[in-house]
Amino acid sequence: MRRPRVTPWRRDSNETASGKPGAVHLGLYCIIVALAMSANKQGALKTVSEWVRSPPLMMLTSAITLALGLALVVGHNVWSRGALPVTVTVVGWLTLIKGLAFLALSPAQMIKLYDVLQYERFFFVYMGVTLALGLYLSVAAFSA
Repeated sequence: MRRPRVTPWRRDSNETASGKPGAVHLGLYCIIVALAMSANKQGALKTVSEWVRSPPLMMLTSAITLALGLALVVGHNVWSRGALPVTVTVVGWLTLIKGLAFLALSPAQMIKLYDVLQYERFFFVYMGVTLALGLYLSVAAFSA
């Protein structure tokens, strides 16, 4: 008897289409990053400021962000079945766009963007949004 062929990109898996695996990973990641950075605000701000001003680190960050965005978009591009899978899909597309933008911006433009976003002034707002997203994704995924 021949077994059905399983491929990672099949859309007939209810668990994958539900967004649960992606939501668990993204949610926990957001929670950990937001809490860790908030616990050491000055260290986080110094690191991010220096990171943005380092072209080699930004190139590496751009490539990794692009790869993660592509993985999310290709592996989970679900625009229905509820808020959780759609949220995972939107995060995937935003990550892909962020990776492309980082690759397209020059080092001077990257520094200007960092300054325009006023990361230092709105640090806890950015961390709060990240934490809220992480909590939503985690709670929704674990209770699904």
